[in-house]
Amino acid sequence: MGEGNIIAGIRDGLGNDAIVVATKNNGKLKEFAHALGKLDKRVLSLHDFPEIPDIVEDGDTFAANARIKAKTTGDALGVPALADDSGLRVEALGGEPGVYSARYAGEGAADEENNAKLIRELTSIGASCSEQRLDDGSRQLSKAQFVCALALYDPATGEFVEAEGTVDGVITDKPHGAGGFGYDPLFWLPQLGRGMAELSKEEKGAISHRGDALRKLLPLLMKQQ
Repeated sequence: MGEGNIIAGIRDGLGNDAIVVATKNNGKLKEFAHALGKLDKRVLSLHDFPEIPDIVEDGDTFAANARIKAKTTGDALGVPALADDSGLRVEALGGEPGVYSARYAGEGAADEENNAKLIRELTSIGASCSEQRLDDGSRQLSKAQFVCALALYDPATGEFVEAEGTVDGVITDKPHGAGGFGYDPLFWLPQLGRGMAELSKEEKGAISHRGDALRKLLPLLMKQQ
């Protein structure tokens, strides 16, 4: 089946100006809305379909969790759905928190709690990836990578179209910037000399893991414009 049939399913079910994104994360929604808005897409989310119960993300990879969310949502609504699963891999922690990024400090943990646990874990093992401190005195604790897996699922065929994006950086012991969400305040971008949470939407979209994945997936949508 071609990707065009998947997009056609979205059009048949919700109109050609809408796409369902299987998330309740407002930070992610803003990024999806910004990216898909360039295609004049109206982004709907799980907030618009409260009848769909919370989705159990029990996959062992980002891609597996993205498929679970997309399939659950697509099957429940009878239309194709786009899902994202993303998180942080920290080198000094052997890739943790990984798929547990959103609940690193426990189920329902706030971003601040997850960030605080990350700093505690890295500090407890004496992690350091550079003797050189940043201009504000921040220590560079570990190399890290943000990962985003996207899955677009068609319930009519059971098929997926998938893409994955990444961005490399460094975890610091102090936050930088007040924007973004999740671990953005602790994620330093040496190539830019700034933190992820200091970037504008446009700047973040140009270099982030989600922006990378969307750039790989958007051409599939653009073919149908």
